[in-house]
Amino acid sequence: MSSASIKKIIPCKKHQLIEMVLDIEKYPEFVPWCIEGKIHNKNESKDLITFYGDLKVGKRFLNETFSSQVSYHKEKDKIIVTNLEGPLKHLKNEWIFKKVNNATQLEFFIDFELKNSILNSIMKKSFEIGLNKIAKSFEERAIKLYK
Repeated sequence: MSSASIKKIIPCKKHQLIEMVLDIEKYPEFVPWCIEGKIHNKNESKDLITFYGDLKVGKRFLNETFSSQVSYHKEKDKIIVTNLEGPLKHLKNEWIFKKVNNATQLEFFIDFELKNSILNSIMKKSFEIGLNKIAKSFEERAIKLYK
């Protein structure tokens, strides 16, 4: 399995960053390798927003769709993403948001394993570089939209 975490201060309001992260249909506009994002079966209650999300990632002809359940726990300011279908054997992804002055501290944790052991070995070698590129894309998008 591959796992990593990132902690960053992003110069925007907490609710803005949360809304941006939950809006996976906009990911193709700024997330590297993301071709398409779809939201299905969205439900909202007082403390919880849940939906199923599909992300198609890759390049034109070489791509895969990841289906996940996304749960946003409003009181904890935490998003939890778990794998449902696709090339992943396992996925645990958490986003935690904390207000810090006029900015937001974002803690991001991911732990995953691909079903294909050969691709999993390749992915482990370049995982950190890819994760940093994706994290930077979220930060740049938040600055572009909200600063």
